[in-house]
Amino acid sequence: MSDTLPDRLSTNPRSEFYDEAVLSRDVGIRFNGVEKTNVEEYCISEGWIRVAAGAAKDRKGNPLTIKLTGEVVAYYRGEQA
Repeated sequence: MSDTLPDRLSTNPRSEFYDEAVLSRDVGIRFNGVEKTNVEEYCISEGWIRVAAGAAKDRKGNPLTIKLTGEVVAYYRGEQA
């Protein structure tokens, strides 16, 4: 398996950007210099993350998310760069 993370990754199994093999390794996200643990999806090249908006759910029971823009750094925990 490659040690490089994909440009875009999602934790939602229904997303086309979901990759269980990558997620099985502990992926960490640093957003604008701050460690984030509630990231649902990220895109490094476009510079955004999606995070849950509190406890709100949509009509299908999925968490509502908001998109935040800024500097995104993804890494495998324990192998910080």
